[in-house]
Amino acid sequence: MVAERVSALTSWHHDWSRLRVAVLGLGVTGFSVADTLVELGARVRVIHGAPDPERERLLDVIGSERFCDEADAAQLADLEAFDPELVVVSPGYRPDHPLTTWAAAHGVTVWGDIELGWRLRDKTERVADWICITGTNGKTTTTQLTAHMLAAGGLRVTPAGNIGTPILDALRDPQGYDVIVVELSSFQLERLGEISPFASACLNFADDHLDWHGGADAYWAAKAKVYAGTQVACVYNRADPATERMVEEADVVEGARAISFGLDTPPPSGFGIVEGILVDRGFHVGRRAEAYELVTVAELAERDLAAPHMVQNVLAAAALARSRGVEPADIATAIVSFVPDPHRTQRLGEHAGLVWIDDSKATNAHAADASLRALQDVVWIVGGLLKGVDIDELVSTHAHRLRGAVVIGVDRAPVLAALRRHLGERPVTEIDAPSEIMVAAVAAAAAIAQPGDTVLLSPAAASMDQFDSYADRGRRFQAAVHELV
Repeated sequence: MVAERVSALTSWHHDWSRLRVAVLGLGVTGFSVADTLVELGARVRVIHGAPDPERERLLDVIGSERFCDEADAAQLADLEAFDPELVVVSPGYRPDHPLTTWAAAHGVTVWGDIELGWRLRDKTERVADWICITGTNGKTTTTQLTAHMLAAGGLRVTPAGNIGTPILDALRDPQGYDVIVVELSSFQLERLGEISPFASACLNFADDHLDWHGGADAYWAAKAKVYAGTQVACVYNRADPATERMVEEADVVEGARAISFGLDTPPPSGFGIVEGILVDRGFHVGRRAEAYELVTVAELAERDLAAPHMVQNVLAAAALARSRGVEPADIATAIVSFVPDPHRTQRLGEHAGLVWIDDSKATNAHAADASLRALQDVVWIVGGLLKGVDIDELVSTHAHRLRGAVVIGVDRAPVLAALRRHLGERPVTEIDAPSEIMVAAVAAAAAIAQPGDTVLLSPAAASMDQFDSYADRGRRFQAAVHELV
């Protein structure tokens, strides 16, 4: 049976030659899958919609077949003609996509890149432990923090997955790694397969990507998969009952521990804050009465890391790194030397009594909520693609903080309606410009703001309606602020 042959391929050193594999999508993940499978001797055909001349040229160079057409029907016809034994799907393909449903109906095995990576993790003798991280928000920062802490502990480590470096590129490093810290989106978790991470974490849970998953229950179930098969530590947010329930219901390796983090005094198996000090009670031999001190909140504040959501990220990363044996002193060294990526509550400076903050990475309501909670007297630049999420509760919760708001994006109508319901007579400006969107938004925000206010770009929405990415949105905001001041 073809499916049995495919299922038995669980090592880099097995015989992948002549296996017919269709790869769906030609983004960074799709190309890494094709490149890897060609190296293994498989016959690979990449089927994709958007033209990508550079990657298409590289496919020709490495010896992969390819087919490009934006129509699903044409792609499906090509897939049928290729008659694959295995389909590997890039993360953006919905579970009900016509190509994947065709494969399932015809008994063709369908994997995501993470399952393929787990099967190929033994290319070198140095087989890495995987630490897997997901959550509605904070994934990338926590992944970077965890990798930074592990490196401070002397381990060879790299972040990979949804963070930007495909897992297959990391696994093909000729030196190998002691640990790979894998950021997982809900799209990747949807097709996770059976893996067994050393440690895992879901940082938080709130409605997001409901249009893609088909509802909140399906989104929760996808996120919960991160804990399945965990060997040593399931790290969860004790202030978030949804993540605690994930751990309670997870099928883990016997002996794996539940380790919580939070902004309060921690229980014996937790990380938290005591008298302004971040502490570890989870891995102290005398944890019922003692704790390791890591760093103070004041030290975090000196580095713009003291916002509550950022402190939670630090605590979660520390728990994951400690599970792998990194000493508290090395954790502390890593924390005080860490520099977050741009566009994550990035303070741009102060001019004419106004503070400007770029939080373009806030692509959902949960992320914007975290940023708004840390501020008072805000002029809020908000809007974009809402992804099926109702923003009314977010606006209602923070209406008392808002001096006014500036609304961008294609999904403006529900945002404007919510703001007008909850802000009364306070100013709300709609930006309906076809270009120079951020220039107009920044000028509008400056016109509303008063000395002492903060202008916050925290859109609570995705960016692809008007920008190339959240980073492009943030860069344009920063350029417009720079031009203004």
